[in-house]
Amino acid sequence: MGRPQLTRRQRARIARTRQVSPHPADNTHPDTLPGRVIVRHGRSVVVRTPQGKSVLCALRQHLDGIACGDHIHWQPVNQEQGIVVALEPRRNVLSRAGFQGRLKPLAANITQLIIVLATEPEPTGYLLDQYLVVAAHLNITAVICLNKADLLSATEQQAFCASFAHYTRLGYPVAPVSTKTANSLHPLQSHLADQTSVLVGQSGVGKSSLVNALLPQTTREGALSDATGLGRHTTSASTLYPLPQGGELIDSPGVRSFRPGQFTRQMLECGFPELHSLPGQCRFNDCQHQTEPDCAVQSAFDQGHIHPARLASFRQMMRSVCQER
Repeated sequence: MGRPQLTRRQRARIARTRQVSPHPADNTHPDTLPGRVIVRHGRSVVVRTPQGKSVLCALRQHLDGIACGDHIHWQPVNQEQGIVVALEPRRNVLSRAGFQGRLKPLAANITQLIIVLATEPEPTGYLLDQYLVVAAHLNITAVICLNKADLLSATEQQAFCASFAHYTRLGYPVAPVSTKTANSLHPLQSHLADQTSVLVGQSGVGKSSLVNALLPQTTREGALSDATGLGRHTTSASTLYPLPQGGELIDSPGVRSFRPGQFTRQMLECGFPELHSLPGQCRFNDCQHQTEPDCAVQSAFDQGHIHPARLASFRQMMRSVCQER
């Protein structure tokens, strides 16, 4: 059976919605307004207007991929509700695999990935390196946050931070924090201002405690108006909150269980700044940087320019890419 044909009226309506200008100053569609999606629940989203008002909006059928953080245009249907008619171009989108392997967008237009580690569970360098590849692919900043510093003595904390010194040399900020002691969040808060950040990391590293410490209860309660009708149902959905010191934090249960997906070779090389310019210098164009002769990556390692754990992560990810071919 062939696909059902759209009527002329339906085609005209779709064309009008797709032509909405992303620029508020454009008067071509005076009945549309700009907004930011702060939470999605089913076929409804809460849109924050430039004036700070929260409006419950339905989604047009062709806009099913809308996510928290998206910039959109919407039309009012009454004083408290509206309908989203167009999506502005995204800077990026963080997704995870859903049912049947389909990608589900979790958060859009983020500028920073906060990778949370702790002494317990023991940090996994390979997973950390995967997150760093994701950040490079999204073209965003990555911050390594070492949580639960209060569980360590001063000497142990110094040693724990020293184990990540090779990341600091690569330009990644490392911020030791604790939610238990006064002023211990300052190293992280200094990185959050003027950014749209998402927290990722293994289960048990204390991401929920960090969110609770960074966002006052009044901020979390006030972000969603009771008039939206979504209420507590949004607790399982990605939600964008303004931070008291400036910037935004997306709290997402989906991101908490997020695991990086498959990478391409180009993504891997960009995610390892210490060696992304080396592969072109290898003897063979298809060098896999494993045991091939005259490998520029191996040569850089032999000269002490690449940390052993980082090279092991890179080679493990490269093997995965090769197996996918």
